[in-house]
Amino acid sequence: MGQDTLFITTAIDYTNSAPHIGHAYEKLLADVITRYQRSAGKKAYFLTGVDQHGQKVQQSAELEGIPAQEFADRNTAKFVEMWKLLGLEYNGWAATTHPQHKAVVQVILQKLFDQDQIYKATHTGYYSVRQEQFLTDKERNEEGEFGSEWGEVEERKEENYYFKLSEHVPWLKAFVADHPDFVYPAFRGKELVNALDKADAIDLCITRPKSRLEWGIEIPFDTGFVTFVWFDALINYISFAGYLKDQVQVATEGLPDFAELWPANAHIIGKDIMIPAHAVYWPIMLHAMGFADEEMPKLLVHGFWNDKGGAKLSKSLGNVIDPAERIERFGADGLRYYLMSAMATGKDADFNDSRIEEAYAHDLAGNLGNLLNRSLNMSKRYRASLLKKDADYDDDLNRELRDSFNKLPAAVAAHMENYQVHFALEEIWKSLTLCNQFVEHSAPWKLAKDEAEANRLDTVLYHLAEAMAQAAFHIAPVMPETSRRILEQLNFEFPADLKATDIKWGILPDGHTLGEGTPLFPRLEPLP
Repeated sequence: MGQDTLFITTAIDYTNSAPHIGHAYEKLLADVITRYQRSAGKKAYFLTGVDQHGQKVQQSAELEGIPAQEFADRNTAKFVEMWKLLGLEYNGWAATTHPQHKAVVQVILQKLFDQDQIYKATHTGYYSVRQEQFLTDKERNEEGEFGSEWGEVEERKEENYYFKLSEHVPWLKAFVADHPDFVYPAFRGKELVNALDKADAIDLCITRPKSRLEWGIEIPFDTGFVTFVWFDALINYISFAGYLKDQVQVATEGLPDFAELWPANAHIIGKDIMIPAHAVYWPIMLHAMGFADEEMPKLLVHGFWNDKGGAKLSKSLGNVIDPAERIERFGADGLRYYLMSAMATGKDADFNDSRIEEAYAHDLAGNLGNLLNRSLNMSKRYRASLLKKDADYDDDLNRELRDSFNKLPAAVAAHMENYQVHFALEEIWKSLTLCNQFVEHSAPWKLAKDEAEANRLDTVLYHLAEAMAQAAFHIAPVMPETSRRILEQLNFEFPADLKATDIKWGILPDGHTLGEGTPLFPRLEPLP
């Protein structure tokens, strides 16, 4: 294993739907983690994309009378546009109709078939049209019925190919027991352990006959079948990371070196697709392909966004949140801040418009925006925007502020390395709150009236500007555009190779001239 770049990847989005707030959170979490790791001086690669195959895509395209590829491409464009609006910067883009991906999937299928890991059989059972899978009795509720989450369920008799999943379950149980860090947070890992203890080991149906589904990757050893969408989609995490690119040279331009990336350090998924797809199917597929235990990805599992009544936000319930509407009102960074501050990674959270309004007004416009504006205005009014770094004055207020910001890099790192972005933001805002208190206690407007307090005033104004520069660095992974605007107004740029551990008090030089202040977060018009 020659990995030298952190690999952050997300579940790919199914193109039968439009992007919603759940999609946005997942991709944003990956974006923030990637940006932070780079700020810490590490190389990081962020892969995301779309899952374009499957029966639902085919059916939706047929209803509109257009080719499935056209339907998938049209919906893919919606995701691409949304991620631009949100300010995501990903390195790799996965689309499962890409010829390289198709070729890799077929090579893997042929290899598993040749190794007697895939066999043909006839199965009679109940089939969920929505989830595109056969169900077993364990999916029934207490009344013995299949719940509404499965949608339309019908009885089918069908011949298909099966992957010998059951053969590898003992390995997976041992692997999970020996690798408690396989799933994060830990309580999600316990859910997997419990599920494996209770589950019956059954094989996985990995094909659909072309007689009812043509929109998929053709099986190389039997052209009458296409690949089941889950088996196809999961492979994107390696096919677009450069797996087999030297062996399958179809369209390899732009693909990274697989050895530099794999295994994934943070494989970000929602809790609804952890079991069985990502925590059972996926590691077993990799194991059957010959991947060693140390080459298994680490799963980072997030919770659901619910409405303020506690119901999951979903298309079927009609309560989905459109990220574009919130970006239009609060800006991309306003939404980014709310999503990252309001959810503890791994747990559920309520999406509440009144709370995002409050966060925008109090945390962003108030604590951050107003602080920057006051700092710049006072420096301009009292010192013509010219900073004096080493004024001959110090007191407990100055030392307290410096101490807070000097401790901030380590405090932020401790939380970010554990993917707890909301705690990292709390630490930053504690320092910003202290900075606002520092203004009130120091009262520069009073010091400016007394010539004997000139050195003290210089010290206060420098401390405020320095604090804002350091805050801009720390908020950059979550709010990159806001960070850029703060630095622009401070008339300052950090060195390109500056790492978070290099942040020490005194970054702004003596004699530095600050720029002009403009509102970071304009006042919002009242909602109708």
